[in-house]
Amino acid sequence: MGLGCGNPTALTGLNKGEVVLDLGSGAGIDVFLAANMVGPTGRVIGIDMTEEMVKKSGSIAQAYNYENVEFRLGEIENLPLDNDSVDVIISNCVINLSPDKDRVFQEAYRVLRPKGRLTVSDIVTERPLPAEIREDLDAWSACIGGAMPRQEYLEGIRSAGFAEVEVVSESEFCLEVGDGKPSEKVMSITVRALKR
Repeated sequence: MGLGCGNPTALTGLNKGEVVLDLGSGAGIDVFLAANMVGPTGRVIGIDMTEEMVKKSGSIAQAYNYENVEFRLGEIENLPLDNDSVDVIISNCVINLSPDKDRVFQEAYRVLRPKGRLTVSDIVTERPLPAEIREDLDAWSACIGGAMPRQEYLEGIRSAGFAEVEVVSESEFCLEVGDGKPSEKVMSITVRALKR
């Protein structure tokens, strides 16, 4: 309900009055952090594909009187938003779970306004993961099974049209595969990019 692998909200540089979109908002932690930063003249929209999380986050917003937030049911590959409708997109360890990451980045580009900013934290790898990890449900639930090589991830952002793509934060850890096989290097990165 509050999982993540970075702090994209803190590394985005949000301004009062901006409209922010959180991809895969879960129970809304990053949405509420962003809402405090953009203030009452701003707005934060959380998108999640599970009805339970949308209800949960909505009830938290109501309980704590967050009037500048909204939670919508939807998929990050097909965002329920208009073109050029948000200033900033954040996401915290969610895109790696998508079966079509290129589509996620294309949708992010579509809904951002010109000069809009993308800041995402995610899990990436040094090289393609072995099949036993990619097909392991526990690895998927740990946000590792869907991780792709770092360069492919960054290229997906660039191919969607983003400029000034830069890794602003990174930490590494090793994943033990077992059966005498070498461990796999996995990285948590935070990436910033700009819509042209």
